[in-house]
Parts: sequence; structure tokens; C-alpha cells
Amino acid sequence: MKKFLIIQTAFLGDVILATPVAMTLWANFPDAEIHFLVKKGNESLLENHEAISKVWIFDKKEGKLKNIFRLGKSFRKEKFDLVLNLHRFASSGIIASLAKGKKTYGFKKNPLSFRYTKSFPHEIGNGDHEVDRNLSLLSEIYVPSIIRRPALFPSKSDFDKTKDLQSASYFCLAPASVWATKQLPKEKWVELVRILQKKGQVILLGSPDDNNMCQEIISESGVEAINQAGHLSLLQSAALMKTATRNYVNDSGPLHLASSVNAPVTAFFCSTIPDFGFGPLSEDSELRETKEKLSCRPCGLHGFKVCPEGHFKCGEISVEQ
Repeated sequence: MKKFLIIQTAFLGDVILATPVAMTLWANFPDAEIHFLVKKGNESLLENHEAISKVWIFDKKEGKLKNIFRLGKSFRKEKFDLVLNLHRFASSGIIASLAKGKKTYGFKKNPLSFRYTKSFPHEIGNGDHEVDRNLSLLSEIYVPSIIRRPALFPSKSDFDKTKDLQSASYFCLAPASVWATKQLPKEKWVELVRILQKKGQVILLGSPDDNNMCQEIISESGVEAINQAGHLSLLQSAALMKTATRNYVNDSGPLHLASSVNAPVTAFFCSTIPDFGFGPLSEDSELRETKEKLSCRPCGLHGFKVCPEGHFKCGEISVEQ
């Protein structure tokens, strides 16, 4: 096989967890072209990626249907030997079908899976990691070398950008999540900042939308910390996390950023559970979750804006450990 297309147009964490497929293909077919389709906004993750020949962008917000057919036409010209659709929703299924690769593999959950050459199960909750579910799409081809850990490649300029933030001992905290019930409660982050500040520099990371929350945590902690939310790109954040003494994250995108550079990480799981298959894959990684057995946990794959039960007991996790 000479030419592959990987499709993953979901969230940034999903893109990161798809990179082991690219790395495994690259390890087994070093002369092949590996193309990767992401939704607009996630393309910066794959800059400098050693395994990927070309990144394609799917704009879901402006002219979605038009862009689907435009991509399909472009992909047919590429004449891919194998199309791998890791996304489980209709838009990507249409694109994968329109690409007309010699073979197309994807998950049975996609409503267009009947058009695939072969479709595969995707079971969440049985303890399998999402990386392994993705890699299962390669089971039909001979790939003796399997690479499980996600991989991103911050550039020298990304590391240089964060050089002034580094010190002998520093800790990165990413307290926000798209879903509120995935977030360790703010008062816990305040407590953690106070504890870690005694051991080294504390740096808070996140998107521009997270800046106010991070500033509130710093203000309420009453200690000196650095708010970098919205000031670093995704790869710059990964570069800073790579050399941190330790990183503290929710079950969210920054968790996978840490895995992608094999950074030491502690992940807090509130409304979701590790058995969903989205836990950290760094060599030095640990999980923290409530010790109380809650009949309402997990309350969903992604969580909610507020606790459906009104108590948020799954957020009662000790940070003193």
C-alpha cells in the first residue's frame, strides 16, 4: 500500500488519539503517503508531524455540504489505497464514501458503514482504550510494529516560546473542560495551586475562553502563579507540559496533549470514568477519582453543564495526595 487517508473530524483529543494509527502506518510503510483530515481549528495539532504527508481541513460551519463534496472530489483524485474513517458520524461517512479508496475501513456505528469495505465494532465502557479501538482498523493489514502512544511534534520555536516559563521545578494545570461536570471543582484547583506553589512555579493553561476561570483560581489561591490560558498555541502548551515536573488535568483535551509528548500527568475523572477508554498514556501517569461508589456515575460519555443530581459528589476528589 502506498497511500492512506485517515479521517478524524471530532474534537482535538480525538485527533490526538488517532495519531497512533498514523505512527503505526509510518513505521510499517515508511515510503507511503499518509494524509489526515481534521475539522477546521484542529489542523495546528499536526504541524511538523513526522508521519503525516498532508493535512486536509473540513470546515463544518461554513458551507458544510459544499465542503463535503469538495473534499470527496479532491480525495478521488488522490486515489488512496486505503481510507480509514475513525469518526463515527454521518458527515465523515459521506466523505469516506465519496473518496472512493481502493478499500475503506471504519466503525459500524457510522450510519454510512454499509458502504465500507469492512466495518469494525466500537464498544465504549469495556475498558478498551480509544487508541486500541482505532488501531483495530489496521487488523486487516500486516503491521508487525504497533505504536500505541499518541505523538505530536512541537517545533524548536514552540519550545523556545516557552523557555522563559520553565524553571527548575514547575507544574502545569489545565483546570477547564468543555463539559463542566468533567472539571474538578474550582475550589479543588485553588487548593492544588496553594500546595504546588510551595514546591515550584505554577502555570495555568487553557484556551482564551478559559482565561477568566484561571485568573479566578489564581486570585482565590492568594499565591503567585502564571496564567497562560489563551497565550500559548496547542503545540506550545504541549512543549511546556513535556518538561514540567508534573501536569494536572481533567478528562479532557490537555490530558491527551500530555500523552502526546509522554509528559508526567495526573488526571482527574469526575463524571466520566477511565473505563470509557480515554485515560492518559504517558509512562508516568496516574488517575484520581472519587472513592465513593456513586450509582449516578458515570452520568454520560461527555458529562453535562451541571450535575444532573444537583450534588456533584463525583468531584469530591482529594488533591492532597
